[in-house]
Amino acid sequence: MAFHSLPNLYLILSFSILFLSSFLAQAKVTFKYCVLEAGVMDRCPQCKGEKVVQEKKVLEVIVEKGMQNGQKITFPGEADEAPDTVTGDIVFVLQQKEHPKFKRKAEDLIVEHTLSLTDALCGFQFVLSHLDGRQLLIKSNPGEVIKPDSYKAINDEGMPLYQRPFMKGKLYIHFNVEFPESLSLDQVKALEAVLPPKPSSQLTDMELDECEETTLNDVNMEEESRRKQQQAQQEAYDEDDDMPGGAQRVQCAQQ
Repeated sequence: MAFHSLPNLYLILSFSILFLSSFLAQAKVTFKYCVLEAGVMDRCPQCKGEKVVQEKKVLEVIVEKGMQNGQKITFPGEADEAPDTVTGDIVFVLQQKEHPKFKRKAEDLIVEHTLSLTDALCGFQFVLSHLDGRQLLIKSNPGEVIKPDSYKAINDEGMPLYQRPFMKGKLYIHFNVEFPESLSLDQVKALEAVLPPKPSSQLTDMELDECEETTLNDVNMEEESRRKQQQAQQEAYDEDDDMPGGAQRVQCAQQ
């Protein structure tokens, strides 16, 4: 007798990166149970001749340290049953929830932090609350300058490695630097006195006379892009309206 296989049953199991250790989850699963293969008669009040009935069971799912988004946990032969078939598996697919502060990349963690220009130039220290509640003191080295869009790493403060739970990835801090909106003339002179000198390639008066002076304006690139898209759409509509021969714009109607 030939047996055919039933499909596997895939279920989503959400978890948070707050779980830095293994944890146990209970999942209630409804599946079809074959009463014929369990020794019950072919026709019975329970299955009404269909040979299968629905039952509920509780599966205990162990999510181990270091498991990642998309990883699968399989329970072989626990899916729907039917006569003369090979029962499929129940497969839990892990889905990691987003964290408002920490981003996970494999075994590493990434966190954003914004510094003032003074902190970036003159040094800083701040306290970072980690996922497990520990308070980490983060501080720069004496004389160190933090550049915008730079990264620093702290070893062994990332996520635990799967099946190597005593090893951890890195915690990366992505630094943004907040610049002041403007400076007074006195502040400019004070900065020029302590910062490295400007490049010596200054333009002569004759070279300046040959240049056209320009004005720099503030701009929001997202708004500029949105405005240009709207302008292009409007111009396309205007061109359609100006088409010769009385051509009309056609809109498809949904059935």
